[in-house]
Amino acid sequence: MALTQRDSTTRILLAEKKSPQRHMKTWPLGFGVKLEIVTPFLGKYRPFVGRCCQICTPKSWQSSFHKHLPSLGFHNVLQVTEEDTRVQDVMALKVPQARGAGSVVSKSPAQWRSKVLQILGQIQSPLSLFLLRLCSWALIRLLNCMFLNLLLHKGQLEMVRRAAQTPDVPLVFLSTHKSQLDGLLLPFLLFSQGLGVPRVTWEYQAYTPSLRALLSRLGGVFLPPGAEHTPDSERGTLSRAILTSYIEELLKGRQHLVIFLEEPVSGVSRLSAPGGEWLGAGLGAVRAGAVPDVMLVPVGIAYDVAPNASGGRFQKHPPAVKGTQPFGLWSCLLAVRRALGREFGCVRVDFAQPFSLQEYTANSLFRRSCSQKSLEELLLPVILGKSPDLLDWEKCEEWYPGLGAAAELKADERVLVGRLGLHSLSAGVSCSAVMAVAIMSALLLHKHREGVFLSRLMSDFSWLGEETLLRNRDVGFSGRLRDLGLHALSLLRGCVSLHRLSRRDVLVAPRETEAAVRELSWHSAALLPVFTCEAVGACAINALLVEMLPFLGPAELPAAGVLSQEELSRKALALLQLLPRDVLLLQPCQSVSCYGQDVLDKLIQCGLLVAEEECMLGELRPEDCQPLGVPSPKGSGQPVSPLGPQRAAGQWQRCDTARRRFPRKLLWKEMEDFSDSDSDYDEDAGKRCFKISQLDNCPDFFLFLCGLLGPLLKTFERAAAFLAESGCPERELEYLEKLQRFLVRKAREDGSFECTNRSLAASSVRTFKELGVLREQPGPAGPILHLSETFSTKGNQEQLEKFIGQFTSS
Repeated sequence: MALTQRDSTTRILLAEKKSPQRHMKTWPLGFGVKLEIVTPFLGKYRPFVGRCCQICTPKSWQSSFHKHLPSLGFHNVLQVTEEDTRVQDVMALKVPQARGAGSVVSKSPAQWRSKVLQILGQIQSPLSLFLLRLCSWALIRLLNCMFLNLLLHKGQLEMVRRAAQTPDVPLVFLSTHKSQLDGLLLPFLLFSQGLGVPRVTWEYQAYTPSLRALLSRLGGVFLPPGAEHTPDSERGTLSRAILTSYIEELLKGRQHLVIFLEEPVSGVSRLSAPGGEWLGAGLGAVRAGAVPDVMLVPVGIAYDVAPNASGGRFQKHPPAVKGTQPFGLWSCLLAVRRALGREFGCVRVDFAQPFSLQEYTANSLFRRSCSQKSLEELLLPVILGKSPDLLDWEKCEEWYPGLGAAAELKADERVLVGRLGLHSLSAGVSCSAVMAVAIMSALLLHKHREGVFLSRLMSDFSWLGEETLLRNRDVGFSGRLRDLGLHALSLLRGCVSLHRLSRRDVLVAPRETEAAVRELSWHSAALLPVFTCEAVGACAINALLVEMLPFLGPAELPAAGVLSQEELSRKALALLQLLPRDVLLLQPCQSVSCYGQDVLDKLIQCGLLVAEEECMLGELRPEDCQPLGVPSPKGSGQPVSPLGPQRAAGQWQRCDTARRRFPRKLLWKEMEDFSDSDSDYDEDAGKRCFKISQLDNCPDFFLFLCGLLGPLLKTFERAAAFLAESGCPERELEYLEKLQRFLVRKAREDGSFECTNRSLAASSVRTFKELGVLREQPGPAGPILHLSETFSTKGNQEQLEKFIGQFTSS
């Protein structure tokens, strides 16, 4: 059967005012099935997301926010007209001139003038009033043809306007990047709301000279090509000096700047190289005293379906590879023409609470932790079975991409820029609304991959929407359940097949093609930041179950086992240390041990874990902890671990608590507050025990949470398996290309095409370098990767693969 978007979305309500209380009715579906009508909101108002960090910026947290702001409702920006922008005098904002170019050399000879003007022209050209009017007129009509609506929260906009009124303090918008259209969409939105024409950063090498010239006249700014050169390069020194001078004059003139923090259409939220460079330049301008302060505004952009640069709905290979053909003006026109015949659903733009750069810098430097170790020191002994430590040390700060060329910044300032970028990107993603297509894709890919009846799918859609709201994350929709579900399915019709059954219900089955699986994985990635702690906890439980299964009898279930809090914390901390912090979007101001406690808290709060009655491992006798189903070796009182020497120092044992007589007082009553992550760790707290909940919905929820981290963990596991055939030493780019082909070959064997994302493969290579699996040496054509001596043996390679594989559910 065919679904059309217009028919399925005519009655969708997108809550431009207060959201009503949750209500339930029945509505006869066309297939004869009665479904409940649910407005998926738990309270009278939507959750107001995007509060800045109270730890890093307590003064900003108290300002720019008032209790009435969450109730201001929504505004559909597509309803603006040319009259909304005609009254603004955009030409009054002059293009800043380079004033610091003479500092490149001790003298300023005449031959430098043309070079300085050339580099300044590469950064930006003067604004064109005619092009601004023409493009605004065309963009309004294009957006109305592509999207059903473009929503903006009025309360968030009011916060931004108040921040813009701060004397002598410009705004810098730090935005997520989900589509190539973002560079036009965000400045149009700000311009239409009376905030002027911001300067928008674009990547220089990704566009042809003709398109760069057009974007420059519309307010686009480009990182000059020489800025990424080595510090001792003459061209790099001159480019960075002019860029620094330009940013200082731009901010001094209180002109707003838009910086995109992540690579477009990469599928993974990571700080991009250009984003790091622009952040470094902005920090340098504030440190130089050009402006007293800068207000940073994280921005989250969410699409039902994000249009890509080729004009299609989904890009087969999302991240652009260096050396690919740049995007030109003709390509842009063809992409617009193709986009006019497609359906993209709804768009939501969210602004997080503005915060002070000066305040963040002062607090971040003050709280800098000194108890840090490299990932190789922390995790390698655990992988090889040489250390049972709890891994509660902090990893050394990672070398964030794009900061190598910031030669003017000191080492601590480069770290600060990396932390600021991660903090802002995390805030932007956290304030982004979760769209209907993302929820539907996550359900089809991670919960109902074998197919599901439409009535059950609608019920799960409502459940997952409410679970999202319970975690203080907003959704980008409201309305009747049937309309929302059919709206999402219509946009995913290339990824699903519908079958009418004799039971007068409809079977919805996701397609197993490469394009379908990749697109579903692309959309469902928006749910991982919502459930990060629960997903890490579920994978940690899975690792304990992997160790438990060989010790159980044939009639026993894993849920009958008792999980030690110490062992569970150990697994969770190991996983948190393994996975990159910027991929998980963990804020740099929180310690890994704090996140480990949050994992346990969230598992209890969501009902996956329940406290076991008075199960203190320290009080059990040795004979009470014999493994079941597996005999102990002669002469040894310890069971044989399925993971070999990795568990030698701390064997996991299933306790036969039936032999014990428990006191009447329950352990749960002794626990004061599981949510207090800052409470002191005492001896009894480490001996608390839990069981997996026996509620009917817990097994499905457990597998769903494991599935959210599945693509990342499977990619890491297969990257470990690739070590045996990597062919090192070789250049890093060639290594990554071979790894990508290996992942595609494995995916064609089992259909796991969600593990073929190039950005995930690049993350695994970076982690393996930090872990000491791969060694990097400079080469004439780029870094050369070598296998370390430790992992040149097959046994240690298998240990690494087994260590990562214990966290996956398949």
